[in-house]
Amino acid sequence: MKAAIFREHGPIENLEYTDVSAPTPGPNEVLVRVRAIALNHLDLFVREGMPGLKLELPHIGGCDIAGEIEAVGVAVEGWREGERVVINPSLSCGMCEFCIMGEESLCPRYQIIGEHVRGGAAEYIAVPSANLFRIPDDYPFEQAAAVPLVFMTAWRSLISQGQLRAGQSALILGAGGGVASAAIQIARFAGAKVYAASREESKRRQALDLGAHEVLDSNKDFSKELWKLTNKRGVDVVLENVGAATWDRALRSVVKGGRVVVYGATSGPIVQLDLRQIFWKQYAIIGATMANRREFNTVMRLVFWERQLQPVVDRVLPLSEIREAHHALERGEQFGKIVLTP
Repeated sequence: MKAAIFREHGPIENLEYTDVSAPTPGPNEVLVRVRAIALNHLDLFVREGMPGLKLELPHIGGCDIAGEIEAVGVAVEGWREGERVVINPSLSCGMCEFCIMGEESLCPRYQIIGEHVRGGAAEYIAVPSANLFRIPDDYPFEQAAAVPLVFMTAWRSLISQGQLRAGQSALILGAGGGVASAAIQIARFAGAKVYAASREESKRRQALDLGAHEVLDSNKDFSKELWKLTNKRGVDVVLENVGAATWDRALRSVVKGGRVVVYGATSGPIVQLDLRQIFWKQYAIIGATMANRREFNTVMRLVFWERQLQPVVDRVLPLSEIREAHHALERGEQFGKIVLTP
């Protein structure tokens, strides 16, 4: 089968579009014919190499996967060939205290398809049947692939960890990203007032079109502008994934007793903290990674079956153009998701 691989960590030039052996589904697994995958910044980080990440090489990336069941392995029940699915990219042990509590993303053995194990940037992938979610027959695969990681992350970050509720307000940074485009919609769906920040004017306009009430220029001190817009109050929840470049301004944007939810650090992970701000303003700094199964199923239902939320696709490219896709994501050209089709 054709796949996008790298044989060693490093620059984009390490990516190859080549032939590899197709996987075979084991017990409790299904073979999925991949019809579309979506890129994430995670794909860039994995390709470049991350501290402590040891992979079986060559590696196949891609954690956002949509396709149809090609074959069903032994002991699989409730699934048949030809069904259209997206894949929950989370893998956990199912036995630890966190899995028993239904908090799979806290599992000590937690892994992400496409990061810790081979992913879906190929014609086929074998995955546990428990990771499948059925999608409607009329839902385009290119749109479906743009859903899993960003919507599950945004839902856990805002609703579960951030406790965002109707009548509250949220600031969403990095408004052109996939999680941010999902978060704008989820915050509106929750009944919150939505502020979105981006460096680029075009992305600020698109954020307004997507449902943001107000947009802010993150080239400037958006915390001052937000202070004016909120009558010197701040917002209840700040959704932060940019990291070092926006951290100080993000903290100045939250109301006393509010929450700053961190799910990424694209501009750098090392920041400074003035502990006096934390205990005096009594705000909470909360981490968020992916989602548990309940959160995943809830937001997937809202997207695919209730059509309350919509994925945002920036462009669709053939998988053979994997290098160009990585270049585009690295340059931050996109609003929403870059999707690839094998």
